[in-house]
Amino acid sequence: MPPRTIPGSSGRPRPLRLLGDPALTGPCQEVTAFDGELARLVEDMYATMYAADGVGLAANQIGVPLRVFVYDCPDDEDRRHLGHLVNPRLVEVDGPVIRGPEGCLSVPGIEAGTPRHDHTVVTGFSVTGEPRTVTGTGFFARCLQHECDHLDGGLYVDRLTGLRRRRALRAAAKAPWAATAGASGR
Repeated sequence: MPPRTIPGSSGRPRPLRLLGDPALTGPCQEVTAFDGELARLVEDMYATMYAADGVGLAANQIGVPLRVFVYDCPDDEDRRHLGHLVNPRLVEVDGPVIRGPEGCLSVPGIEAGTPRHDHTVVTGFSVTGEPRTVTGTGFFARCLQHECDHLDGGLYVDRLTGLRRRRALRAAAKAPWAATAGASGR
């Protein structure tokens, strides 16, 4: 078996975009070039995700409006899922809707019970253009749905309603990072 590098080991962490940043609110563009620049982006995304202690990261969270995300996330049975998807499409969500704790690297330090389906299938491509299908259950399904939301210009707080939404946005407005991020409560 040929030696494999650790994802992100050749990347450099980039600054994260936070709630209130316009980079997080628009839909991302399709990737058209599967080249060295895309490979560098994916490596930087892994490095950024690991530096921030995350389990997933979408390209727009570092200010790049492309349909790419990376993940290193356990499922409910503690099985590790490691990978990336380029031009992902959420093709199936089913199973019970479960309200579970959810946070985001772009809304640091704030979690809220967010409803998500318990089973997800996402299709896309590898960094070299090979087709991929990723299936997730439990926490990993939540991660896949969360990252797909990012690429469509959404955050988990957009899925919250009522008191949960007000509490999360109030906490974001009071967070130490809010002054620099322009957290406005969208």
